[in-house]
Amino acid sequence: MLRSIKTKSAALWDRLRTSFWFTPSLMAAAAVGLSLVTTRLDRWIADQAVREFEWIYAFGPEGARAVLAAIASSMITVAGLTFSITMLTLQLASSQFGHRILRNFMRDRGNQVVLGTFVATFVYCLLILRTVKGTPDSSFVPHLSVAMGVLLAIASLAVLIFFIHHIASTIRIETLLAQLTEEARCTIERLYPEQLNSGTTAQEGRIQREEALHQVAREYCEVRSKLSGYIQMIDDDAIMEQATACDLLLRIEAGPGSFVQKDEVILSVWSAVRGDDVIGAKLQDSIVIGQERTPSQDLDFAVHRIVEIAQRALSPAVNDPTTAIYCLDRVEELLTALAGRKIPGALRYDDEGKLRVVTEVLKLDQFVRKMMAGIARHAIADPDVISRALHVLERIAKRAPPNSRASLKAFADDLAVQHRSRFSL
Repeated sequence: MLRSIKTKSAALWDRLRTSFWFTPSLMAAAAVGLSLVTTRLDRWIADQAVREFEWIYAFGPEGARAVLAAIASSMITVAGLTFSITMLTLQLASSQFGHRILRNFMRDRGNQVVLGTFVATFVYCLLILRTVKGTPDSSFVPHLSVAMGVLLAIASLAVLIFFIHHIASTIRIETLLAQLTEEARCTIERLYPEQLNSGTTAQEGRIQREEALHQVAREYCEVRSKLSGYIQMIDDDAIMEQATACDLLLRIEAGPGSFVQKDEVILSVWSAVRGDDVIGAKLQDSIVIGQERTPSQDLDFAVHRIVEIAQRALSPAVNDPTTAIYCLDRVEELLTALAGRKIPGALRYDDEGKLRVVTEVLKLDQFVRKMMAGIARHAIADPDVISRALHVLERIAKRAPPNSRASLKAFADDLAVQHRSRFSL
């Protein structure tokens, strides 16, 4: 149960990070708290004591209202301008690089903090403005709070300058590719932390998997999806823990990145006793399904975002082979790192050596061919891009395990033949 809560929390945190409202809301809430603290200090510190500090502005009621109103009105105007610029940037990035990379722009912490700073300053000034009193019966000017509002306005000006620089740098292709590559590299580190080592081949793993399942003489049941969407995250540790505790054998029918419909089978379960709904519910809690693919455990999606940028760059409407070569450099970095990793087998055992989980495994040669073919089919007549692609395949093959090298070499030879036949025309 604790692991499933962690899985749900991780998925929720990932959704919050990609929203524009979460960080600004936290900063606005902090502004509310700051206004309460500064007004309390103003009431606690005598008016004359505040005036002795030369760096604090000393206003009358009308002057304090004018300053706070000017700051508040300017901040909401700048916040609207910032939001408009951000939306324009998102539109430009979507048309240029594809809408699947909008996630990176939306989760950019710099943009969220900039918008949050303007909103927080606006909220703070409004709350302080209501405490200023200048009637004959009661007079109160929160000098310290007004001074804090001026400081926030100065900080907002600095943030605005930062925003202009930041938004200009984030839409550069080099910056975007570096961000996508780092995110994909983290996915590789998370899924395949061990270095390359000898293991069973894909064919041997398939034979063992089929033999293991045919030898199971248990009650069979199915865990079905509660809703339609993409599988974003699977808590392997929670599934293994549940399988060990209840003496189960599980087969994962749909991995991260797969689209499942409502009531589609996502787990096949073999149990020593007749399956119950409680076990099925706990297993369902270990799988997060959402409306979009995320790179957390979906390596295909993480790398394909870079491939998609290359495909758009090679389209007749754009015709930018230099960008495609930049993408190939990053794809090489990721696939070379993946080729040096140990790919776990299809059969997962508990601490006592009992088979508990059966899943599909990544086939390195097929994955490399899929990603490289996505670029090569659009660049088959471009000598520079194809030459770079062949060089990338050669370097990946050197790092790949022996059972994948022949397939990669055959793919490279076939690509070279197609290019020569097309280019000779």
